[in-house]
Amino acid sequence: MVIIRLARGGSKKRPFYSINVCDSRCRRDGRFIERLGYYNPMAAGQAVPFSIKADRLAYWQSQGAQLSDTVARLVKEHKPAA
Repeated sequence: MVIIRLARGGSKKRPFYSINVCDSRCRRDGRFIERLGYYNPMAAGQAVPFSIKADRLAYWQSQGAQLSDTVARLVKEHKPAA
């Protein structure tokens, strides 16, 4: 199964997450198929805390990819008002 989930990066006590499309059997920070965006919970000032390629997200969901709980929450929170 293909899943869209977070992969942790950054240094100690300064997390930075990539939003990746990967096989559910791969490790959290292991091999991935495509990087869709990022989430920076420590963003301050003018820094952008969340970014995702919406067109690629829609494509992968149409192919049957499942969102992890955290990614689903982030997408819902940061969805632009239309």
